[in-house]
Amino acid sequence: MKTCTIRKDGSHWHACFSVEYEPEKKPIPTKSIGIDVGLKSFATLSDGTEISNPKHLRKAEAKLKRAQRALSRKRKGGDNRKKTKRAVTNLHRKVRNQRLDFHHKEARKIVNAFGFIVVEDLKIRNMVQNRRLSKSISDAGWGCFISLLASKAEEAGCRLERIDPRHTSVNCSGCGEKVPKSLAVRTHRCPTCGLVLDRDHNAAINILQRATAGTAESYAWGEPALSGRSLNQEAMLLAAW
Repeated sequence: MKTCTIRKDGSHWHACFSVEYEPEKKPIPTKSIGIDVGLKSFATLSDGTEISNPKHLRKAEAKLKRAQRALSRKRKGGDNRKKTKRAVTNLHRKVRNQRLDFHHKEARKIVNAFGFIVVEDLKIRNMVQNRRLSKSISDAGWGCFISLLASKAEEAGCRLERIDPRHTSVNCSGCGEKVPKSLAVRTHRCPTCGLVLDRDHNAAINILQRATAGTAESYAWGEPALSGRSLNQEAMLLAAW
């Protein structure tokens, strides 16, 4: 053990240990995958798999509103206000822990199954400026999920690549033609080649294809001919745990 950090979070205390260890070396998966994050589904993979959106904050919203209203009625400086404030803090902590647990588990599943992972390089700070979608985007926590995914991929010797997100939902993954559609249209229908897919599935395929365009490998929907060598990429460091 190297260091130990004691941290207080509301009425909870946490001891964070830093230890040195040799990770177990496992064979790197040979499959590749493109991931399109969203709000209807938390993420859609290029092989058609959908990860449902748990919406932890939305589910706890009614309890949070009641607790916030109760807090606003309490006299400042009183013991009842302190007690109610702790209850509000505990509710927020529970939502945060549920979200982080979900991110860890889903990121681990993906890293265990795929050796080459492609995601969009999203500008999330700009996206949350949309008042209609900001709460849902924050509830999904895409930034935290991608950071964890990158960290786990680096540790496992997998490769994670970020690509330009422009037109991934517009272009047809079958023929490459642009098929404009609003956010309300959830099905991709190409008038040129006749391809019909869920729009998020179509986007996930485009994400993978954009990362592999011009390479010597032949990629099917999520199954590349990757070499057995370790593929490493610098991952984003987590600011806190």
